[in-house]
Amino acid sequence: MRSSRRHPLFVPALLCALVVLAARPAVAEDDGDSADLDISAQVARLYEDASVATRQYEAGRQDAEAQRGRAERAERLLVQERQEIAALHEDLGRIASAQYRQGGGLPYTAQILFAKDPDDLMRGQRAVRRADLAVVNAVAKSRRAEGRLAADEGKARSVWEALEKRNGELAGIKRTIEAKLDEARSALQSRADASVAAGSCRGAVRLDQPPTDFTRAWVAPVETYELSAGFGSGGEHWAHRHTGQDFAVPIGSPVRAVGAGRVVKVSCGGAFGIEVVVEHPDGYYTQYAHLASVAVDQGQRVSTGEWIGQSGTSGNSTGPHLHFEVRVTPDMGSAIDPVPWLAEHGVVV
Repeated sequence: MRSSRRHPLFVPALLCALVVLAARPAVAEDDGDSADLDISAQVARLYEDASVATRQYEAGRQDAEAQRGRAERAERLLVQERQEIAALHEDLGRIASAQYRQGGGLPYTAQILFAKDPDDLMRGQRAVRRADLAVVNAVAKSRRAEGRLAADEGKARSVWEALEKRNGELAGIKRTIEAKLDEARSALQSRADASVAAGSCRGAVRLDQPPTDFTRAWVAPVETYELSAGFGSGGEHWAHRHTGQDFAVPIGSPVRAVGAGRVVKVSCGGAFGIEVVVEHPDGYYTQYAHLASVAVDQGQRVSTGEWIGQSGTSGNSTGPHLHFEVRVTPDMGSAIDPVPWLAEHGVVV
């Protein structure tokens, strides 16, 4: 079972790492193809940085929730300790009142002086000792409880202060990275729109590929998404019916080849904007449209999960998403519903 205890150096090291991520430069200032490549690669890096920052922020938030639970338990203990101290003070008050009414230690002393026999004397002595011991114990217990209360209050206060400080720092770093990512995404999409308007692609962007040693032969075209318009749905943006499945993702999200195959088309004009079509060994074709950039060349072979581009909103698109199609030919008009097709290949979306 994994321990929930965190190393004391974890938080400083984490914050230093995230500060390095947040300090990466924003959009490149150069013009031309090199700047386009720089922006695409930068979006990919910032996308990963944002993912790391989000994961670390969520880990910090979960740890904060655990600390919150411990602090709340400490608060409940403080309430109990305050109640115990109040009860001790009441006991001390009753003892003091009893001794005052009885004239201090005189009644017990009198019992000893006027004892008729040794048994009476012993009973008097025991009564004196019990009374004195009760007072001493009550005072000592009260002092210990007050000391614990002060220490516990200090610990609870420290926990809350550390919690709020760390969460604020993590949230600030996360916001900085996301702001840089938004800026880079905007620049990337502007260049994509210019390519579509010119009807000419700028060339493949060589992104740092992730490991593609998947245990399955097929994967979803994007890793994190929300499904939007589905196959066959109607709308004013399509001449007839929607021919694919839309995956709502932010601009710059890595788009993956759902399976191994060969790139048979890379296009940068028309309603689909920037698009890639991949032919698979089973005779089917998959299309990835409305991209912001492409990372492959026509004729290139790709493996399952390999990044073939970055999502965008180029062409006839009302917002950032990936338009994904499965076709029986490489051309429009031969699309089939991609969701059950993916399911048949072991991918549930």
